[in-house]
Amino acid sequence: MEKYIRVTGKGQIAVKPDLIRLNLTLEDTREKYEDTLEQSAKQVELLKDCFEKLGFSREDLKTLHFHIDTMYEGYQDENRVWQNRFTGYKFTHSMKIEFAADNERLGQVLYGLAHAEVSPEFHINYTIKDTEAVKNQLLGKAVEDSKAKAVVLAEAAGVKLGELVSVDYSFGEKNFVSEPMSRNMPLMKSADMVAGSYQMNIQPDDIQVSDTVTVVWQIG
Repeated sequence: MEKYIRVTGKGQIAVKPDLIRLNLTLEDTREKYEDTLEQSAKQVELLKDCFEKLGFSREDLKTLHFHIDTMYEGYQDENRVWQNRFTGYKFTHSMKIEFAADNERLGQVLYGLAHAEVSPEFHINYTIKDTEAVKNQLLGKAVEDSKAKAVVLAEAAGVKLGELVSVDYSFGEKNFVSEPMSRNMPLMKSADMVAGSYQMNIQPDDIQVSDTVTVVWQIG
């Protein structure tokens, strides 16, 4: 009868972020639905104009989410009973744009946004461009850890480690993100400007990621 040992290994690595992801949100409210759609389209085009002036393609600005909500406000009628009344349609357009993690480039982008014709809310994430390479490296380290543990257990039990039988691995969605800057960071004052840019000195921390894999080995 064949015997087996099942061992869970853990892989963990620290990765230096090499990509900046700028998440932007435009919002506005209009009384009529068609005016809301028109205003949304207009503001997005103005934002694309801003990034085009910074050397991006208009297609680099990607939509993450778009929706329109009906808005109401509460009020008291003549009988002092609270009622709701329609106030308009509100659009929310969430977008992202990505570029290499570079302080000079970031300073140019923030300066451009500060002087754009629209004022989106935004926050800055540092992330990794080649996430698949990181996942593969993580998997390799987890399997190595599993084998090292299996060898120790086999020796302690006085048996010999045999062939690898199976690998149980389900890589979940990992959050390859570092956020060294406040989500609601105000744009800097004029004292921080140099030649159409802001002086930035951001050194994001390495992104720590880990995962596990379960490996079954023959023993004899």
